[in-house]
Amino acid sequence: MKDDQLTPGRRALLRAAALIGLAATAGCAGTARPAAPSPTGPGGAPAAGPPAARVLKPSAYRLQPMAGPGPARAARALPRVRKEPILRLKGGGRSMVLTFDDGPDPRYTPHILRTLRRHDVRAMFFVCGEMAVDNKDLLREMADDGHLIGNHTWSHPLLPRLGRAAMREQMERTCDVIEDATGEPPAWFRAPYGAWNRNAFQLGAALGMEPLAWTVDTLDWTEPGAPTIVRRVRAGAAPGVVVLSHDAGGNRSGSVDALRTYLPELLDSGYRITLPSRYAL
Repeated sequence: MKDDQLTPGRRALLRAAALIGLAATAGCAGTARPAAPSPTGPGGAPAAGPPAARVLKPSAYRLQPMAGPGPARAARALPRVRKEPILRLKGGGRSMVLTFDDGPDPRYTPHILRTLRRHDVRAMFFVCGEMAVDNKDLLREMADDGHLIGNHTWSHPLLPRLGRAAMREQMERTCDVIEDATGEPPAWFRAPYGAWNRNAFQLGAALGMEPLAWTVDTLDWTEPGAPTIVRRVRAGAAPGVVVLSHDAGGNRSGSVDALRTYLPELLDSGYRITLPSRYAL
């Protein structure tokens, strides 16, 4: 049957199909047109309603760091309050500890550090805050080389003559300088002149520090000269001893020269220069 011979009913069906097709085409095209502006309230302000969802690029969510607070730094266990200072190491074989007080002093401390570094030896430095605050670079050098830095008060006073508050300030200020320079608070404390009392032990422990004295006193603070200092170290050398020398507080050139002599001698004699562990006391 020819098109011009279609019945009226069939022509109506074909027209309806054509209209449906045109409507579908118009609908698909409409998805590409810009979104209608959001409605506004009185005065031109945006009307209330939920905000439109923001489309994120893949990297804007996939690469977001999983950030969050890290684990809290564990509080350091406080040592017990002692009634007397530690004088020597126990059970360390042929081990000795070398300690230097009153610094750091840029005239002498760098020479001592170089000698220790040459022989790959670690020592302890009990620093005074008033010296350390202007020589934090030397504190950092000590820490980088693996030496222990102890607290020797701020200005080297005779502690038994101080009240508790003044004594605490002497200790705390020096702790702050050491921690600021090295990132770690000191774990050891030495009373100036070896003068301890109950307050010194209590405050030192409350600040997380063990009290360390000495076994062999070189008396280098009297400036006796390098040969005399060397003889005193030789005479006192023994397993577990703690040797006291100074790197500040006067002319310490004799102490510097003496170290260059007695340190290699001790090592050649089989002594091991080591550091105390507060956890092995």
